[in-house]
Amino acid sequence: MLIKKPCDIPSSEITPEAIYNARRDFMRGTMSVAALGVGASAMNAFAAPTQVADQDLPGPDWLKKQITEAKANQEKITESLTPYEHVAGYNNFYEYGYDKTDPAAKSHVLKPHPWTVEVAGEVAKPGTFSLEDLLKGVTLEERIYRLRCVEAWSMVVPWVGFSLADLIKRAEPTSKAKYVAFTTLERPSEMPEQKSRFSTIDWPYREGLRMDEAMNPLTTLAVGLYGKVLPNQNGAPLRLVVPWKYGFKYIKSIVKIEFTEKQPKTTWSMLAPDEYGFYANVNPQVSHPRWSQAEERRLPSGLLRPNIVPTQLFNGYAEQVAHLYKDMDLRKFY
Repeated sequence: MLIKKPCDIPSSEITPEAIYNARRDFMRGTMSVAALGVGASAMNAFAAPTQVADQDLPGPDWLKKQITEAKANQEKITESLTPYEHVAGYNNFYEYGYDKTDPAAKSHVLKPHPWTVEVAGEVAKPGTFSLEDLLKGVTLEERIYRLRCVEAWSMVVPWVGFSLADLIKRAEPTSKAKYVAFTTLERPSEMPEQKSRFSTIDWPYREGLRMDEAMNPLTTLAVGLYGKVLPNQNGAPLRLVVPWKYGFKYIKSIVKIEFTEKQPKTTWSMLAPDEYGFYANVNPQVSHPRWSQAEERRLPSGLLRPNIVPTQLFNGYAEQVAHLYKDMDLRKFY
């Protein structure tokens, strides 16, 4: 069953321009929500977001300029943007801890500049490239997408980035390239949980997509959000955004993109294959083994006034992506 496309409302109407251009005053005056729902997997616990100042983030001038010049994408959405303090203050980034506020509180030690990304595997043009080289000639766009966490909370985020397909075309994958694998930075001196003896994760964090998923126009490599450089806690300086999939597919701080013939191993499907599949498509009809996926808690949301909304198949992007899974059993390929 396909989901009806949202009404065409320009992105400029989602948040008033005065609010967008003066978010500091907006957040000081209205964003005093005391608690947020973190999803069923956290046993319905609530946690306040880390107070993240909406300030100019560190980063090279060339990147700031490119982000400032980003074009507005034509993607339309009806929901309001999630305020900056929640997007930047409420995250999963297990390299910095398991509480939602840990990444914002602890990731300041990460040094995202300079940065290099290795392009490897079944491609004609492999190599290790600086972030600046990867973005040369690229026109960045502001892309407003829903983000749905497998834990049943969600956001609407104004990312700044470009289509992964553009990078793939430049790498010239061979006929053997059936999948794209991604690897996160492994630097224990800047990612403290990577050296914790209590961690159950086999670092570095890994994710992957099928080639047709990677080539879909919605699939984005993000370098910013809310018109600013991507904060460390949100996966600086380069992260994946796949809006029809659960958030754990949005791998952060990418250092390697590899083209493979076989389906790559991914972190959560290795940790708990019965709970987290390779595809991880948002599907309200397929429950997580420990909680329903039929509804989600849209942030900001409070204990006394939870903002509960129904979950949409493919997170509302069925019209753009359902054809990728034609004749597939979505309960088996979850």
